[in-house]
Amino acid sequence: MDILSLTSDEMREVFKENSMQAYRAAQVYEWLHKHLVSDYDEMTNLPKDMRESLKELFPVPVFSIERKAVSKDGTAKYLFALPDGDYVESVVMKYKYGYTICVSSQVGCKMGCAFCASALGGFKRSLSAGEILSQVYTAQKDLGQRISHIVLMGMGEPFDNYENVTRFITLVTDEKGQNLSMRNISLSTCGVVPGIKALAQKKLQLTLSISLHAPNNEIRNRLMPINKKYNIDELLSACKEYINATSRRISFEYAMIDGLNDSDENARELASRLRGMLCHVNLIPINEVKESPFKPSSAERIASFTSVLEKKGITVTVRRKLGSDIDASCGQLRLKEKRRSD
Repeated sequence: MDILSLTSDEMREVFKENSMQAYRAAQVYEWLHKHLVSDYDEMTNLPKDMRESLKELFPVPVFSIERKAVSKDGTAKYLFALPDGDYVESVVMKYKYGYTICVSSQVGCKMGCAFCASALGGFKRSLSAGEILSQVYTAQKDLGQRISHIVLMGMGEPFDNYENVTRFITLVTDEKGQNLSMRNISLSTCGVVPGIKALAQKKLQLTLSISLHAPNNEIRNRLMPINKKYNIDELLSACKEYINATSRRISFEYAMIDGLNDSDENARELASRLRGMLCHVNLIPINEVKESPFKPSSAERIASFTSVLEKKGITVTVRRKLGSDIDASCGQLRLKEKRRSD
């Protein structure tokens, strides 16, 4: 049993089933989620015999840092080794408001987006809620800094691991643990329409980010296989349902790719599709991936694209390009490690 994936109420029941007092469960929960202690021997207010029993019954999923790279801009990229021998990646970025971590929800990815390195190493499995948490906790302990914002935009498609991802969100926002604000969490999907609709029913006050990356189906079909199952019209319809249900603004992620989706005409078409929606567009200068033929748009092209959107009344931001000198694109370090070991 993955004890780190249990809510406080579930942990209490599990302890009862194993003839342990309920208040001990509360103590263990606080050690794990508030103090980020993963070694039972450090839980000094527990009897020694109980600590030994816990080690056998509920081993804590602990990620070891296989590699860590720090960019000149302060971005830290982690390659975490899992107990089963595979790897996932996380990136911690420093902003004026604090530290943001981008976490992975799966080992690899099934979605096969053409510009992304996550799927190149193959898909293995989904992560448990505790394993997603372990990325946050391990990085936080390593940096010695509190992480206040979380982005589910690393390896994997969060809605392909819906139950574990939503459980992770419940745990990381629990006031008995890290007590992160729901508004400081952003969940990114490549466009899994059923997941968007299911999340809308929960009415969570997080930020939903949609990896759009194209103004029409022709371009998006080339970039994102998911579009052949849920096209742009279906996707935007689900987004409108989400906005109506939650009153939350959606963020549309748009990777700027030289000569493919970055013309002024592309910008006008995108603005036409998004007109009237409670949303904003986040333009992303892509990090180059060796295995990908795509190149980032020039600064001049991004500026022109931005200008067109703004003139059409679309709120737009350009993401700072962080960590390009340390292969900060998700999947790149895992891919290198697999090649090294093959």
